[in-house]
Amino acid sequence: MKETIRQTILSLGADVCGFAAMERFRDAPAGFSPVDIWPACRTAIAFGVALPKGLLEASDELIYGYFNDQTAKLVDRIGLDAARRIEAQYAAKVMPIPCDGPYDAWDAETMTGKGILSMKHMAIACGLGQMGKSSLLLNPAYGNRLTIGVLLTDLALSSDEPSESICIPGCTRCIDVCPVHAIQPDGTVQQWQCRPNTYGRNARGFDTVRCNACRRVCPMRFGKE
Repeated sequence: MKETIRQTILSLGADVCGFAAMERFRDAPAGFSPVDIWPACRTAIAFGVALPKGLLEASDELIYGYFNDQTAKLVDRIGLDAARRIEAQYAAKVMPIPCDGPYDAWDAETMTGKGILSMKHMAIACGLGQMGKSSLLLNPAYGNRLTIGVLLTDLALSSDEPSESICIPGCTRCIDVCPVHAIQPDGTVQQWQCRPNTYGRNARGFDTVRCNACRRVCPMRFGKE
């Protein structure tokens, strides 16, 4: 069953897919465990779609920003379609979780937002990667280019093995390149510094991503080549 579900999700356009039983989330912050969202949840399924490598070469803020947004929409579409297919095939319930917005947790003073669930931490629990110093997820095959989606299900499925870490010991390129010094040595990011520098709009009113320097300079941005 587990491998059939994995192949279903991959067939819908995901590049990676992993599973985690609820014991992986015993230390999750209060309110941000899958069982806080849905007490009947028994397994979390994380999957990811990789941005094309060429987008990290785009000098135009609109190009990267547009397709970064489109990738999030694609991930949510895969999650919805997969949930419907899994429910139709098995005696199960499946709850897709938005990969970005909307969410309620917001600290206006520090400009810190928290998704319904942390996609990066869900991906780590499901064996899809480990956190880099930039706080971006690093996957061995796709580097830091994955956008993560999550499904919760009442099916009891076994956890995948944790992923290896590909973050290079001693490397500080992401920390050094940040123009507003938002990335801290402990891997946290000061959102009140990062957000205003990263997101904007052009004169026509289209959303832009002004800065993705931490993603671009990472030696592991394309994974282990």
